[in-house]
Amino acid sequence: MSDTRLRYQLLTGPDTHEFCLRVSQALDDGYVLYGSPSITFDSAGTTPIVAQAVILPTN
Repeated sequence: MSDTRLRYQLLTGPDTHEFCLRVSQALDDGYVLYGSPSITFDSAGTTPIVAQAVILPTN
């Protein structure tokens, strides 16, 4: 994550261990999940591509 903490982020990428680490890191950084994850496939139809929105809660 960058030094600027955005209130909303849409994390996307192939459905890999690294993607799960990115989501886990966002949660560790204080973000919370926003909505359900989405999944689709690349143009070849072989690689799952996932997306998860995260937000910083307001106090």
